[in-house]
Amino acid sequence: MKRHAMALGGAGLMLGVSLLAVQAQDGMGKVPEPPAFAAQSEPNFVSISDMLEYKALPEYHEPEWVTKNFVDTGKLPPVAERLPKEPLVYKTANMPDGVGIYGDTMRHVIGGRPDGWNYAGGAQQGWGGIDIGMYECLTRTGPLFQVKADELEPMPNLAKSWEWSEDGHELTMHLIEGAKWSDGMPFSADDVIFYWEDNVLDTNVSPTGGATPETFGVGTTLVKVDDYTVKWTFKEVRPTQYLYQMAYGAFCPGPAHMLKPQHPKYNAENTYEEYKNAFPPEYLNFPVMGAWVPVEYRPDDVIVLRRNPYYWKVDADGNQLPYLNEVSYRLSTWSDRDVQTVAGTADFSNLEQPENFVESLKRSAEADAPARLQFGARTIGYTLYPNLSGNGWGEPSELGQAIRELNRNLDFRKAVSMALDRQSMGESLVKGPFTTPYPGGLYAGTSFYDKDSTAYFPYSLDEAKAYLAKAGLSDTDGNGIVNFPAGTAGGQDVQITLLVNGDYGTDKSLAEGVLTMMEKLGIRVVLDTISGNSLTEIQQGGKFDWAVLRNGADLVSVVQGTVGLAPVGPRTAFSHRVGTDGTLDLLPFEQEMVDVVNKFIASSDNAERAELMKQYQALYTQNLYGIGLTQYPGALIINKRFANIPAGAPIFQFNWAEDNIIRERVFVPADKQTTNELQPDTLPAAPGIGNGPIKN
Repeated sequence: MKRHAMALGGAGLMLGVSLLAVQAQDGMGKVPEPPAFAAQSEPNFVSISDMLEYKALPEYHEPEWVTKNFVDTGKLPPVAERLPKEPLVYKTANMPDGVGIYGDTMRHVIGGRPDGWNYAGGAQQGWGGIDIGMYECLTRTGPLFQVKADELEPMPNLAKSWEWSEDGHELTMHLIEGAKWSDGMPFSADDVIFYWEDNVLDTNVSPTGGATPETFGVGTTLVKVDDYTVKWTFKEVRPTQYLYQMAYGAFCPGPAHMLKPQHPKYNAENTYEEYKNAFPPEYLNFPVMGAWVPVEYRPDDVIVLRRNPYYWKVDADGNQLPYLNEVSYRLSTWSDRDVQTVAGTADFSNLEQPENFVESLKRSAEADAPARLQFGARTIGYTLYPNLSGNGWGEPSELGQAIRELNRNLDFRKAVSMALDRQSMGESLVKGPFTTPYPGGLYAGTSFYDKDSTAYFPYSLDEAKAYLAKAGLSDTDGNGIVNFPAGTAGGQDVQITLLVNGDYGTDKSLAEGVLTMMEKLGIRVVLDTISGNSLTEIQQGGKFDWAVLRNGADLVSVVQGTVGLAPVGPRTAFSHRVGTDGTLDLLPFEQEMVDVVNKFIASSDNAERAELMKQYQALYTQNLYGIGLTQYPGALIINKRFANIPAGAPIFQFNWAEDNIIRERVFVPADKQTTNELQPDTLPAAPGIGNGPIKN
């Protein structure tokens, strides 16, 4: 530890001394070594230039039935006229099984439910990859798991190229020219600027991807140069980190020609809630830039998406993508997704609930198993987040405000951490070498993780109770629950509401474990179990004392979602946001975290970035910014009939597997194709309520 501190220089030396002091205190323990668990497949590492390029090809092709039923009958222009000037071309050498053929469907099962198609305005599509298949973003990061580490940068997407000004403050982006929305309307810089000015910058709108102005840097501006060029201006010098933020889901523009007339700025009769809900699930054929368009919706039954006839990506032979004619989403439960995929009645699942690991492994090992199962690294983790805002965010009651003040007390957070038996929590989910106790912060086994910079407060109920007493709490009425001091919240019992996602069994199991262990400590926990899309509104509104949360990409890759690592802006962090008075009342260690993250964003020196993340990890885990619970791997389950699945594709790293595997180039060989399409030989019709697909 001392050697590490000296190597960091001035600021690093101060941090090292701080670390040594903390480790000398009671309660600090050795960071547990995760049990050995090797990923079952490794990526074939390549350059981005090996994967794709933008260029015009001599000729283009599409499914024969599209030409016969729609082009030859005059319903659609020829495919060459529907493609941009220079389409995105996937190179054959990077396709595991080569150029594909058209046909078939990919059947998904999800536990979410859509509340509309206005992603920019805050409507949710039900998750499970629906939005990933519908919306395209300026850059792309999901497939980066296969890019060489020394060449890592976001992939071009709607933005085909970019360059920095000499002083590094301006970034000029060139958009794909001549691309069209799925209804045939042109895509242009106007769509990008509408998303920025009237959704990201408008504080009355909360885009589904969580974008805020600070997501792209405090003081950042974006302007239109011409129809296919936009220019960013940043306060920082060459902040390449923000290119990652322009991928899913923070910068995925919606169709301005549809959304703008519904926005209150341009339609005084509409409220912001009406804008968000202007395109409900029943509004079919909603224009998208993605590979598939929603053409059928039956509540609590199914969503069907059909191929986008204006999709702007092709293979090297000029075949317009996607290869798959259809993707469907059976509306059930998240647990049922695993069961059906393993059984062969669905085709794709991210196996992310450990309760299903053993049974899924058994079935996939059978000779006649329809699906293959491939585990990746431990990139799924859960954290108990205390609401650290003392500034009125979420408008707490007197009791709620008292709990937040407790949350801001480090001794209280240490007590909570040391009352958690993480080993037992993990084993309650699944036995075997899957789960490992998680101290919090960056994940063990990921590129920026440093064990020597990780503080850990392990299970010890006696020491937890000592820290609780140090925080000024004792059981004054003898009922087994500690009380607030007499002058705080009326001296009542310390009762904390724990927000939990009711759609996932893992979330509920972990929350119940927290409840049981806190009761032994002397804290009463009440579960606030919320299902569906209202969970996000409660989280973003700050209406929680504690929350159990599955972590995002920021703690896995660091370069994706970086601004979420700390409260660098009013609305970037999960557990601490600006209050009703406009203040962001950061604790001293939080301000240090903010400074470290901002330095990381501004730096392009890999060695400096590694050292900064050591500082971040120390600050996070010493101060228990979030209280880690458990960490485990996930597995990709996919039907064996599908081809072009990249080796080593993780279910979660920069993004979820639905993006990682590049679904638009996945195909089914002719001898394995099924008749499972729900809307065969159809394309999207005109957008509208109840307007289903058309056949010819």
